[in-house]
Amino acid sequence: MKRTSSFLFAIALVLTAAPILRADVKTQHKASFQLGGMLGGLVNRFAGDAAKDGVVSTMAVKGARQMSTTPSTGRIIDLAEEKVYDLDIKRKEYRVTTFAELRKQWQDAQAKAQKDAKSAKGDDQPTDPKQSGKQYEVSASVKETGQTKKIAGYDTHEVVLTITLHEKDKTLEAGGGMEMTSTMWLAPKIAALDEVAEFDAKFAKAVYGDMLMKVDPAQMSTLLAQYPSFKELADKMAAEGKKLQGTALVTTTVVEAVKSAEEAAAAPAPSSGGGGGLMGRLASRVAPKPKTGEARSKVFTSTDEVMSIETAVADSDTAIPAGFKEKK
Repeated sequence: MKRTSSFLFAIALVLTAAPILRADVKTQHKASFQLGGMLGGLVNRFAGDAAKDGVVSTMAVKGARQMSTTPSTGRIIDLAEEKVYDLDIKRKEYRVTTFAELRKQWQDAQAKAQKDAKSAKGDDQPTDPKQSGKQYEVSASVKETGQTKKIAGYDTHEVVLTITLHEKDKTLEAGGGMEMTSTMWLAPKIAALDEVAEFDAKFAKAVYGDMLMKVDPAQMSTLLAQYPSFKELADKMAAEGKKLQGTALVTTTVVEAVKSAEEAAAAPAPSSGGGGGLMGRLASRVAPKPKTGEARSKVFTSTDEVMSIETAVADSDTAIPAGFKEKK
């Protein structure tokens, strides 16, 4: 996978974003992202251990440029040039992609994901709740757990933000729907990380429109193809998160599809097949097998931990390393 990072990391930072800042910042963080379901099992399998164990990366922002690196890959985003430079660390090569080309890749990935989602659909695969034609509403709740701990040198406290998409006038358990639970360890406001949030939001807006994302397009396209309602949950999460005081240093987010009581009782035993086509057969081999009558199914799990924060950034921290050659 070219770049493994957490979609929810971008949301967690934007939740507490401040007005335009001019601070430079360098951070190190560890992020993981796992999709659920049959197609998720397939994507996670090809992603390797990185999807499960997470990837440690270093990210620096200076002016209009951001550079993020892992031991084998790197990416420089230049908002002024509207270009992205993807680095192959081992081969000392880089490839240039314009924002316009990225938008086209995103659109193509969405179309492919929608096609794959149809071919891999099985009886045991949860569906997007809004496909039922029922009326749904979104609610939110915030819980302070009282737990505290020190992270990256900062005192933090635990807050659980839950966004629920449920049938109108019914509880989630009774009518079914989706639920996004984000467990955050909040430190006092950290201006340097707000700079990261502002940069990520500008890039996402320029390339992907209103959909915040900092995850491989293929993964996000798969998620949206299976669960279009996810965007509504994410938008509500961002809106509610702006009310929180502080900056998230660790964020763990779980999104679950929840069957109604009637659907759970009537659900057939899990099938051994994985839907039609090659994608369906491959997915059925690698996806976790659901349990009979289980009401909740994980759509995805995302974790991001900020490990260190620095405010001294050199020009070289966001520049193409010496000796790298462009690959046409």
